[in-house]
Amino acid sequence: MNGPTLHKTAADCAEELPGAQLEHPFGPDWEVYKVRGKVFMLMTEVPGRPVVILKADPDEADALREQYSHITPGYHMNKKHWITLEGGEDVDEELVRELVTDSYRLVVAHLPKAERPVDPHTYGTGTRQVR
Repeated sequence: MNGPTLHKTAADCAEELPGAQLEHPFGPDWEVYKVRGKVFMLMTEVPGRPVVILKADPDEADALREQYSHITPGYHMNKKHWITLEGGEDVDEELVRELVTDSYRLVVAHLPKAERPVDPHTYGTGTRQVR
């Protein structure tokens, strides 16, 4: 998957998530997706390369970085809890959608129950694949 397709796929997925909102708090070069005011995805270009920055469970983030050459520690974020995804041959639409949804669910899980737009333990798990 190339960079522009990566950004479009990630944005399309994020826009389908209940309560997700796009903001530009860091200027026009950064697209920031939030749920109930909390960031779950950022998109920008890092020296000409489109990237998507997502929240990830620390153990899963380590496994993803080992398995995929196009997944690295979170750019300008906590390296333990965030990953950076670049386009590449081992990155497909299904992986992007899964990682965006996982990031969203992690953020929703930390919201007060009354503010959660979905149940983070069941939302989006119907098509989940075992890695």
